[in-house]
Amino acid sequence: MPSEQGELIGSITHYFSKIGVGVVELSKSLKTGDTIKIFGKDIDFDQKVDSMEMDGQKIQEAKPGVAVGLKLERRAKEGCQVFKF
Repeated sequence: MPSEQGELIGSITHYFSKIGVGVVELSKSLKTGDTIKIFGKDIDFDQKVDSMEMDGQKIQEAKPGVAVGLKLERRAKEGCQVFKF
């Protein structure tokens, strides 16, 4: 668990493999431009948040307690943790 590498901000609740989008349930805020780490069994990668959507609308910032869709550069799985640097 990469606790020293970032702050835990949520987890993947669903992954749409055909479109490469993960649904993240947030426990902390997230903005486009932030760098995140997706971490789970056999999954560990970093990426910049380029695109974020909520209820089908593009957003720039999301508050804790909401679920957002993120375009992911690699495959993720339900239950992966999401950290922010």
